[in-house]
Amino acid sequence: MHPSHQYPAVGLGLYLQRQADTPMRYLLEQLLQFLLGWIPTPLGMGLRAVFYRFMLKMEGLAAIEPGVRLCFANHLQLGRGAYLDRGVYIHACPQGVAIGAGTLVMHGAVLHVYNFRNLPHAGIRIGQDSLIGEYTVIRGQGGVTIGDRVYTSPMVQVIAVNHVFDDPQRSFVEQGITAEGIVIEDDVWIGSGAVITDGVRIGQGAVIAAGAVVTKDVAAHTVVGGVPARLLREIDGSAHSRRVEIYLSTESSM
Repeated sequence: MHPSHQYPAVGLGLYLQRQADTPMRYLLEQLLQFLLGWIPTPLGMGLRAVFYRFMLKMEGLAAIEPGVRLCFANHLQLGRGAYLDRGVYIHACPQGVAIGAGTLVMHGAVLHVYNFRNLPHAGIRIGQDSLIGEYTVIRGQGGVTIGDRVYTSPMVQVIAVNHVFDDPQRSFVEQGITAEGIVIEDDVWIGSGAVITDGVRIGQGAVIAAGAVVTKDVAAHTVVGGVPARLLREIDGSAHSRRVEIYLSTESSM
């Protein structure tokens, strides 16, 4: 480390600033999660559906499993029927996180705004009936907008922030960041392990292959894959090339 480089001061005050709007908000959110956040079974979900309204915005009933960690919870909005699985971590400061009706956020997913640079477009917005797969990471410093019926498979990364590293004479941590934002339109399916980088827009009905690294916009109704991602084919309504059995959901919603 260069001798002139100094890390930011660390202390209790800084810690609290990174966890909640005020010390009183921190105490309220931590108390509710301490008392109710561990209770299993539908009883626990019912208690959280009632009492978590004192610290977050909830439209109708939403289901929150035990072991969910929330910071800046007053900036979190859950739509009717939204579901947060065990181990989900949401850090909503300051422009917030909104999760639409019927959307499922699965085990180990991280939704992280963490904007302490006053970035103007920070935040995460997820539409209705979407699914955020296990261990997916969404970083919202530049703003992430996800439409309706968007499915991310496990371990997807949606990262709306990037470091500047053009000056070889300075560490990248001293050169600032860019935060352009990411938009994922309706009916997009993102395969396991895919990475969506900052500044990208993915068009409606597109499919992102597993392991792809998306660095440029993706046109609607196309399939892309590879590193960096490139066009594999267009979705044009032609029959599937293999004889496979197709299963349709018999439920009105997940």
